[in-house]
Amino acid sequence: MSAISVGQAVVLGVVEGVTEFLPVSSTGHLKIAEGLMDIPVDDTSVVGFSAVIQVGAIAAVLVYFFKDIVRIVSAWVRGLAHREERYHHDYKFAWWVIYATIPIVVVGLAAKPLIDGPLGSLWVVAGSLIAGSAVMWCADQMGRHKRGEDDTSFKDAMLVGTSQILALLFPGFSRSGATMSTALILDLDRVAATRLSFFLGIPALTGAGIYELKDALGAGVGAAPLAVGTLVSFVVAYASIAWLLKFVAKHSFNAFVLYRIAVGVLLFALLGSGVLDA
Repeated sequence: MSAISVGQAVVLGVVEGVTEFLPVSSTGHLKIAEGLMDIPVDDTSVVGFSAVIQVGAIAAVLVYFFKDIVRIVSAWVRGLAHREERYHHDYKFAWWVIYATIPIVVVGLAAKPLIDGPLGSLWVVAGSLIAGSAVMWCADQMGRHKRGEDDTSFKDAMLVGTSQILALLFPGFSRSGATMSTALILDLDRVAATRLSFFLGIPALTGAGIYELKDALGAGVGAAPLAVGTLVSFVVAYASIAWLLKFVAKHSFNAFVLYRIAVGVLLFALLGSGVLDA
């Protein structure tokens, strides 16, 4: 019997699609949803399922930013063949994304037992939601929002890419929250910070999904729940991306900060009362 039913996969796909790119922690929300549905959050197959359905959300990024991605990849290919093309910003940006992904891959592989075990506790999620909120609020206040996407540098990409490790080690901190906050501290404007977060998430989340696929299938999650969860996350994530880019163009991140604090406090209450098992 599958560890996750098709109905549960639909719910988790919606949660993943809504929260993957919002700075509220998709991993944290998935773990909360799994706990409420009595799905063991530390089960290997469940951890694998969560990583695999992220690929649906990443596919939504690929579709939404298709023209941008084609432009960047084309510049990279041209640069490999022609030296004069290597001064183009898109060529450099492609390499920056590759380099910026290396830290999270190394840490992810080295710390996998901790990530799948003790660090997967809902207590960690609750604390990380609140701690990440403080970081996000400070970053939004500190940032001068004066630099656009064309002003990004290798240093920006490396610092923002490396910040993904915070979300990897502390589910609830939020990959989007960590990357956007770092970008804001570096004085990128909110739209540039959000788009950089999207692009840097493509290789990291795709790689994680492919790596975990064997565990999800081999340890108790059927192909049907995986397919349904991934499809649902794709559809919902596409809508979330479109909404988020419009939202950050005119608003601060304060609404996300308040929401994260509320969810973190509620989660602490549910765990402390025994309603949820950590």
